[in-house]
Amino acid sequence: MSHFLGEFDCKLDAKGRMMVPAGLKKQLPDAEREGLVINRGFEKNLVLYTRKEWDKITDDLGRLNQYEEKNRKFIRYFTRGASELSLDASARVLLPKALLEYAGIGNDVVLLCQFNKIEVWAKDAYDSQLDNEPENFSSLAEEVMGGAGRRVDG
Repeated sequence: MSHFLGEFDCKLDAKGRMMVPAGLKKQLPDAEREGLVINRGFEKNLVLYTRKEWDKITDDLGRLNQYEEKNRKFIRYFTRGASELSLDASARVLLPKALLEYAGIGNDVVLLCQFNKIEVWAKDAYDSQLDNEPENFSSLAEEVMGGAGRRVDG
């Protein structure tokens, strides 16, 4: 499986439509046929998935024990607001208003590719995240990846 790559600055039009950047559209060859799914992220952002990736996630969710309250709550919160998106003839997608409000997204958007998903951030919120980057990123890397049992060059 190939992973998405890149960071893209975008603008929303007055109707909440976003043009999918050409560099990202090339990485989404099946999006026009299969569609995309967007939902709420764990932070105040949105997450965009291919339909194929979303189906994998929902398959995993379907295997959770529905008799356990924490599982039902997680499924409910995780899928809340999930919506299918279609690319129009101009390679635009209409982002749901409720999701835009949740993420505090106005006109300026940053798309951040992360492996099998694309995070959608309000530009100011994304910039704020970067402003709070740890002074010693090396220590965070060691803490997160140090015990991974493999050699990683950086």
